[in-house]
Amino acid sequence: MNEFKLMRDLAGCLVFTSCTGEAYEGIVPVRAFPIAAPDEGFSLVDRDGHELAWVEKLTNLPDKTRTLIEEELAQREFMPEIRRINRVSSFATPSTWQVETDRGVTDLVLKAEDHIRRLAHTTLLIADGQGVYFLIRDIDSLDSHSRKLLDRFL
Repeated sequence: MNEFKLMRDLAGCLVFTSCTGEAYEGIVPVRAFPIAAPDEGFSLVDRDGHELAWVEKLTNLPDKTRTLIEEELAQREFMPEIRRINRVSSFATPSTWQVETDRGVTDLVLKAEDHIRRLAHTTLLIADGQGVYFLIRDIDSLDSHSRKLLDRFL
């Protein structure tokens, strides 16, 4: 991996400086595998989507650079993880689900059954009516009440 520098400009945007001294403003870190390997495989891309650098692991970076990337990802990525499904308004769509997530209790609207996507055998991604994605990392870790409600939609 080539050496590069990362910092924030006065507007709070990330600035990437290559080993040759070229500076690029407004760069964005993108995870290659955000669910399966969230701390491995990152691309730093410019405003046009061109890759400027590839990072194998966040832990390989200096603390300051790693912190900047983690802060930027936290602002861009919002994917609450569902821990429990308390209730659903209807077993037909659209339906409103009350769920407990790693970020608290909330309601989501499931507009269609195909908004539940299986990523792996026990991992689901649910898109709500507002465009927020909710993750169920492991169906088997849900309590029996939650699994029973979820099974009606799978």
